Amino acid sequence: MRILIAGASGLIGQQITKLCHHRGDVVHFLTTDKSKLSNQDNYKGFYWNPAKNDIDIECFSNVDAIINLAGESIAAPWTLFRKKKILNSRVRSLELLNKSIPKNHKIKAFATASAIGIYPHSFTNYYEEDEKEFSNDFLGTVVQSWEREAQNIKENHRFPVAIIRTGLVLSESGGALGKMRGMTAKYLGTVIGSGEQWVSWIQIHDIASIYLFCIDNQLDGIYNGVAPNPVSNLKLTRELACAMGKPIVLPAVPVVLLKLFIGERASLLWGSQRVSSKKIEEQGYDFYYTNLKPALKDALSQEKSQLLEELA
Repeated sequence: MRILIAGASGLIGQQITKLCHHRGDVVHFLTTDKSKLSNQDNYKGFYWNPAKNDIDIECFSNVDAIINLAGESIAAPWTLFRKKKILNSRVRSLELLNKSIPKNHKIKAFATASAIGIYPHSFTNYYEEDEKEFSNDFLGTVVQSWEREAQNIKENHRFPVAIIRTGLVLSESGGALGKMRGMTAKYLGTVIGSGEQWVSWIQIHDIASIYLFCIDNQLDGIYNGVAPNPVSNLKLTRELACAMGKPIVLPAVPVVLLKLFIGERASLLWGSQRVSSKKIEEQGYDFYYTNLKPALKDALSQEKSQLLEELA
């Protein structure tokens, strides 16, 4: 299979690329950095710039499926300028792909990123994909715009579009777990607020595999990209500390204090969404990691093995 990936250099994109090469797929990837262009037999780069509506249409040549992961990081401070970049990077990427796909394409499936941030904060709700109530905070409105543009692709082209609402990704390569691991290593790990808020997590291997599962099976519609067993913030914090052999010595951080220091971004840490994985499982996806402890153990052990390779 020949797969075009937008966002191949990101956390999930790198893992998808590894899985593609492992199973013999050819990867075309889009990049805004011309210095990263590659022309290997199984890994070919093409330039694009969604902000300027610029794309090398050769990227679509003989492509069987597209995976879209493009989007500005939400980790940096949310200034007005940054908010605009976060929204535009997601919407314009899909807009450009939508209008650039040639009429004589061979594309059989399309999978695109979304986020569970579309669901409202709740300690009691159990969210499935048919939920009608959406969050009205910044992330909620971004994800709604993101998904509307994905629906436009479905309406304009004759192939299925899978929208994958991703939870907290556990990876040895960075992301949210990397930041938590760094804080815990310095004895700065702590519970947020009451610690009762739900964290719907997924191990990096599973979320990458779900994207490939969706295009392999030409799935259509919205799917939650989360593991079957969400946990509380308290449990996540304690399990990570236990896996690292570090005690939790600091008191819980009050949400009010968190909002004072990082503003709206505090919702990334105290927001509570308990999200169901039932729909993707009913399609036949079998999770590698269903429970938090082995998922954390694997992520941390892979981190150690990579460090040893670098030191060798």
